Amino acid sequence: MVETISQLFLNTVRTYVKPDLLMSKVQGRYAPLSSEEVATGVRHLALGLAGLGCKTGEKVVLLAENGPWWLMADFASLCLGAATVPIYPTLVPEQIKYIIQDSEAAVVLCSSPELWAKIAAIRDELTKVRHFVVFYHAAPAGALSLKDVLARGRTADARDPALFEKSALAVRPQDVASIIYTSGTTGVPKGVMLSHANFLSNIKTLSDLVAFGHPDVVLSFLPLSHVLERMVTWSFLYKGCSIAYAESVESVAANLLEVRPHIMVSVPRLFEKLYAKIMDNVLLGSLGKRKIFAWAVRVGTEHSRLALAKKPIPGGLRRKRTLAHKLVFSKILEKTGGRVRFFVSGGAPLSRDIAEFFHAIGLVILEGYGLTETAPVLAVNTFEATRFGTVGKVVPGVEVRIAPDGEILAKGPNVMAGYYNKEAETREVFDAEGWFHTGDIGHLDADGFLVITDRKKDLIVTAGGKNVAPQLIENLLKRNPYIANAVVVGGKRKFISALVVPNFEKLEEYARQKQIAFASPAELAGRDDIRAFLLEEIDRSTPHLAPYEKIKKIVVLGRDFELEREELTPTLKVKRNKVEEKYKDLIDALYKE
Repeated sequence: MVETISQLFLNTVRTYVKPDLLMSKVQGRYAPLSSEEVATGVRHLALGLAGLGCKTGEKVVLLAENGPWWLMADFASLCLGAATVPIYPTLVPEQIKYIIQDSEAAVVLCSSPELWAKIAAIRDELTKVRHFVVFYHAAPAGALSLKDVLARGRTADARDPALFEKSALAVRPQDVASIIYTSGTTGVPKGVMLSHANFLSNIKTLSDLVAFGHPDVVLSFLPLSHVLERMVTWSFLYKGCSIAYAESVESVAANLLEVRPHIMVSVPRLFEKLYAKIMDNVLLGSLGKRKIFAWAVRVGTEHSRLALAKKPIPGGLRRKRTLAHKLVFSKILEKTGGRVRFFVSGGAPLSRDIAEFFHAIGLVILEGYGLTETAPVLAVNTFEATRFGTVGKVVPGVEVRIAPDGEILAKGPNVMAGYYNKEAETREVFDAEGWFHTGDIGHLDADGFLVITDRKKDLIVTAGGKNVAPQLIENLLKRNPYIANAVVVGGKRKFISALVVPNFEKLEEYARQKQIAFASPAELAGRDDIRAFLLEEIDRSTPHLAPYEKIKKIVVLGRDFELEREELTPTLKVKRNKVEEKYKDLIDALYKE
């Protein structure tokens, strides 16, 4: 019986013996690692770390890019009974220092010279770290190479072949498996303590709810530091799937064609970009092609509606759907490799229209919801029960209720023990009855599907006392082909405004058509006529908003929000407070009248 992540690992490498358990790009092509190679690598790394004095309950920091050794290092740490502390590679040295010091880590694993440079900049202050290990061969002074640690482990394994399994089986379900730091969008990052039991409850539940297994190939591209990607990775391995790692976010489109995955987990931003690209190509086509596309989508939408409602599909509609697939949908699906069974979306709300569109063309996106503190999934749409505009039904074993103010509260075996070394912050999010306060606003519909409205702290209250949910409006704006990103503002103001990042490729195309001269994207963004045009597009995209939700004024930005400027979280969510602070003068100027 699998009750810990270490037991999950042992079960996977014994039950699913395959030549390509993990795959990554090596010298321009995808190279496989077999179950046996993965098992050996984890065993030797774990024993090597043990030889360095790494003990049960200690913290091991993992600062690395996605790839097989990220996962293998994670398993090695967990099989020792240590707690892995993952750090996003995109963080700056000061943020990395805070996490290493706050978690009281004893060992730091680092994958590349570029990331080591970040460690080197803060190393003198990391007084509690006993060992630094780098994944590359030429280890810098004061660090060990992965090769050296593996050699230590190999020696220990030869001396006592039973030692590794004894250690892995000694891990208890209630032991802390990981301390994952929140993104800090609303303050100082907090270390979420998640046990093996927390994760296993989610892994087993989702494995029962959604069918996948050893014939499936998964393309992994979200950071493994993110709780969703990490948990689903364990879930896929629990059922014997093969996992291929994308080279980067930018290379996902090419890697989809190379790997031809059956499954991929993503955030809504990828689907928004894919949707915008499809719509752009359609608009550039001939009138005949546009008409065929519109017909095909109508057919697909009607077929999808009946299928989800579990109603009979007339033979004529089935034949039309087959033709629509041949003429239109198959060409779009080929861009994903041609054999996707489903995608998973999480981390932020997915626009209902985008979910409906992809379902209509035959690309199923299962949207779910959760938080780092809930390991992470609380609700998810499944093949058996999907409702667009919701995040699905609450998963078995978990309880959800809605507080009087609309906040979503949760209880269950997946809910964290608390924040590391932060008792006051832990008490803040648990009430006297043990309910975890998610900070999200939502409701359960009549059939038990969970609908998320917004973050409680993000809700905008206008000067007139009206509550406005900014995420819903922002999702509407991002569907417009001329808008790449948007942040809605207007707290304690008389009306709602927005910071708008244009889709500069489309906007420049429009400017050339209108013979508008410009020397740079920033210059284009600063023009009054461009601002007026984008405001018209916003009005066209939001016809059904209430008068108090309507965007009256906008600031057009000359660039998108960036990770390096601390405007985005590592999962590409906008840090609203940072953005509003940075553009305060421009926002204030909108309300001077």
